[in-house]
Amino acid sequence: MNTLTDRLQRLGLAGLQGMRRGIEKEGLRVGPDGVLSRTAHPEGLGSALTHPHITTDFSESQLELVTGVHAGIGDCLAELRDVHRFVLQHLGQQPGNERIWACSMPGELPADADIPVGWYGPSNVGLAKRVYRNGLVHRYGARMQTISGIHYNWSLAGASTEDYFALIRNFRRHGFILLMLFGASPAVTQGFAQGLDHGLQPLGARTLHLPHATSLRMGRLGYQSDAQSQLSVSYNDLEGYARSLHEALVQPYGPYEAIGIQDGQGGYKQLGTTLLQIENEFYSTIRPKRVTQRGERPLHALRERGVEYVEVRCMDLQPELGVGIDAHTLRVLDTLLLWCMLSGSPPDNPEEVREMADNQRLVVARGREPGLTLQRGGRAVALADWADEVMALAQPVAEALDRAHGGDAFARSWAQAREALRQPERLPSARVLAAMRAQHHGEHAAYGLSASERVRAELLAEPLPDAVLTEMARQAQDSVMAQRDIEQADALPDALPFELYRQHYLDPASLQP
Repeated sequence: MNTLTDRLQRLGLAGLQGMRRGIEKEGLRVGPDGVLSRTAHPEGLGSALTHPHITTDFSESQLELVTGVHAGIGDCLAELRDVHRFVLQHLGQQPGNERIWACSMPGELPADADIPVGWYGPSNVGLAKRVYRNGLVHRYGARMQTISGIHYNWSLAGASTEDYFALIRNFRRHGFILLMLFGASPAVTQGFAQGLDHGLQPLGARTLHLPHATSLRMGRLGYQSDAQSQLSVSYNDLEGYARSLHEALVQPYGPYEAIGIQDGQGGYKQLGTTLLQIENEFYSTIRPKRVTQRGERPLHALRERGVEYVEVRCMDLQPELGVGIDAHTLRVLDTLLLWCMLSGSPPDNPEEVREMADNQRLVVARGREPGLTLQRGGRAVALADWADEVMALAQPVAEALDRAHGGDAFARSWAQAREALRQPERLPSARVLAAMRAQHHGEHAAYGLSASERVRAELLAEPLPDAVLTEMARQAQDSVMAQRDIEQADALPDALPFELYRQHYLDPASLQP
């Protein structure tokens, strides 16, 4: 027999203690009126190119706060909280007195052309990051890129590449449970949806929603791509996954060829004309990952050295929480991810891949709808029944984690999550809509600003210790010096001009092991 119980026993207490996690949390800088900031990344926060913990995502106004790798949930959240507080303390000392937007979907945005794209300096690597973002604007529009979320990086000591791909296949089948439990973006401003075929319903005078939505961020208005929908990526093994991505990274794609690479005046519209400019452009709820060496392509790293961890990408910011996520959420994530790895994980196929995509679209738009059914193996199954089945099957994993770490926190979080799924009105997406209606006249922007103010006050009420402030200020200064060193090296007479650097980086040979 090779049951879940057998696998947990083989893993043992030491193996169960071998989980590691890290968080990447995005958030827009906004003014006191809740409107997106158009100022440069604050100098006092260091270099967005080289700082290990404070950078930007798409927009110059879109912070990304990054923790290190942690064995303990508490330590991971404590670091995220400290970085958050450092940023807020610094923003509060600047003329704009900015906040960090607490919701995944943005509030009031300027015109698309006025959404500032991230700037990383004139070095080759800095320009490449900027040009990649220019490409995202041309391909998908700037508004979509202002959506923010949380990425959860997770690993298990001793896990193989095959183990991680088994995890990914099961996660893609059952990740709808996380959209239900932690989706918190059921509404958007009218301005965000303007000109789009959105199918949303009015809530307030300037807000649109769907009454049973969980995470519009993960739906047709969010990080979805009609162009990428033609990709049928298999996660059965590294070779098949790499082959699918390789083709998307090297084969020209007609509509993007029509955009072109340069604008005729020396400016760059995008890095390349392939379906994916680089690996990061591939939108997926979960990715296999490997830490890269300097200048190395992510796909090459995977092919050369295998999977090191997975990146969970479907987590909304929870505006009710101080830093958008909490220990309960992390315990549920850890339990589900470990169950996905240790449970039987049959190969996927194109039919199932399409079925999973259809299920995701249903859950993000109608997840809390009574009686909603999904497709499993070509047959209809009630979402509530399927979710409860998974929660029951994974219960032994939560109990095993408690034995390894002491106490009963994992089992309690799992039981709390299971009960929340049985009462959809208790889910974050339902609570967000209820608060919008009751307290903010049905307006997403007003709700988001209120949540951002509350979070700001909560975090600033607990000032950072002087030693932590000093260390974070040193990190910021060191990052500025590191960027300066990169730029000076690229200014030397023998340095590659950017065009040759771009061509070299995108060379298909760089993707091979």
